[in-house]
Amino acid sequence: MVRPQRSRFVRFNPEVTYYKPAGVPIRSLEEEVLEIDELEALRLCDAEGMKQEEASEKMNVSQSTLFRILKNARKKIANALIKGKAIRIEKK
Repeated sequence: MVRPQRSRFVRFNPEVTYYKPAGVPIRSLEEEVLEIDELEALRLCDAEGMKQEEASEKMNVSQSTLFRILKNARKKIANALIKGKAIRIEKK
């Protein structure tokens, strides 16, 4: 039996939810979808400079869960930058 997912607190609502490489038409782009909790983890840890312990408390998740969220988010962003994909931010 799968454990139920705990609610993750997200205190950030981005105004911009789509990023694409300049000079490439949208119709010819592949996308990486970044979920809102992944963006929140990036914001807290990378942009705000919080330690993972502090960020995990703010998001109401364990530190190991936050680590997995960050790992997935960074992989998606790196993949988009390296392969010239668009990044779409969406809520679950």
